[in-house]
Amino acid sequence: MTYEQTGIFDRELVQPLAARLRPRNLSEVCGQKHLIGEGKVLRRLIENDSVSSMIFWGPPGVGKTTLARVIASSTKATFIDFSAVTSGIKEIKQVMQRAEENRRAGERTIVFVDEIHRFNKAQQDAFLPFVERGSIVLIGATTENPSFEINNALLSRCKVFVLKGLEEKDLTELLQRALKDERGFGTQKIKIEDEQLKKIAIFADGDARKALSMLEMVVLNGESDGDVITVSEETLLQCTGGKALMYDRDGEEHYNIISALHKSMRNSDPDAAVYWLARMLEGGEDPLYVARRLVRFASEDVGLADPRALELAVAAYQACHFIGMPECSVHLTEAVVYLSLASKSNALYVAYEKAKKDALETVAEPVPLVIRNAPTKLMKELDYGKGYQYAHNLESKMANMECLPDNLAGREYYFPTEEGMESRYAERLKNIKEIKKSLPKK
Repeated sequence: MTYEQTGIFDRELVQPLAARLRPRNLSEVCGQKHLIGEGKVLRRLIENDSVSSMIFWGPPGVGKTTLARVIASSTKATFIDFSAVTSGIKEIKQVMQRAEENRRAGERTIVFVDEIHRFNKAQQDAFLPFVERGSIVLIGATTENPSFEINNALLSRCKVFVLKGLEEKDLTELLQRALKDERGFGTQKIKIEDEQLKKIAIFADGDARKALSMLEMVVLNGESDGDVITVSEETLLQCTGGKALMYDRDGEEHYNIISALHKSMRNSDPDAAVYWLARMLEGGEDPLYVARRLVRFASEDVGLADPRALELAVAAYQACHFIGMPECSVHLTEAVVYLSLASKSNALYVAYEKAKKDALETVAEPVPLVIRNAPTKLMKELDYGKGYQYAHNLESKMANMECLPDNLAGREYYFPTEEGMESRYAERLKNIKEIKKSLPKK
């Protein structure tokens, strides 16, 4: 049984395409095969009507509310649906009172809370005793990381299911279904190319609702000729606001443009770097992907020549996570320009690659006895830690002690450049080596 208010605006004729095509069962759900494919755990829970408290976490338009409604249509429990945007403590208490009455009558109550992350701590706490005593099965939907946004006590009693952004193939199939389904445009003659459907799928960026809304818009703005509606390339371009539809996040162009951004920054060209950044963002790229690449660049290509580069890149990533597009474009621009102008050094990257090669070739090489811990008497008798010198107790704050395996003794990996602040570290390393040479060998 479903408990929800309906009104004149819920009538099918005035509903948008995405609402009309909302899946009625699991077979109509787009994507998420890792959760609802044959034999998968969430599918079994739904089919057996044995769902427990859970959180659906994922980006917009990937099926969080859809799965809740599929559960509502298939469960024998009372299903109560309300939003964290419009509900407060008063509404929560009313729902909980009804759920408690159902429990006493031997009935289960499933409560679905959309955007549960919008509830504050006190509102979330109001659910806890009812979840604990089994008065309700709580299903929450959130676009935010539950680890940060859901109270630990409540989260520990819920299974988290991570929903993924829909793939281009999934969205293209959904659009084709919308053209054939009578709830969509199945009763009309729509002329639209497969390539145009692919462009819409790419533009939607993993969001089914966005894909269907765009399809509806281009069809409504298509050219009518009798009973045939034709979607032209010009109409498609106008409806998307002129965005670069052929920027495929999973295709070759994706890698070409991120390479162009990386190499422009490496070549200290802020103008080119900002251009390639704009190409990516306006083409629908995930800003967090760009931010992650900047964090990598900050250490791989700048490193200790300017240690603040990593701080700024990480801050840009956090800003993108907090506010998203389009506002975070300026934070990414700041990071891209800073990284372009920063002094460059790849010494850290080179050091690790050299060390990695040796590590892979000497995986069984034992740790020198002098730097092993000796927590037991037997280990001490076996000379674990014998001769170790605690640097903080030494006047020089360092010892001439070999810390590499015997067959790699004296090997060097890090060769600092004279770029930017790394010149200071180069001088420091030089002094360290000279001091160690003057100390007795241990």
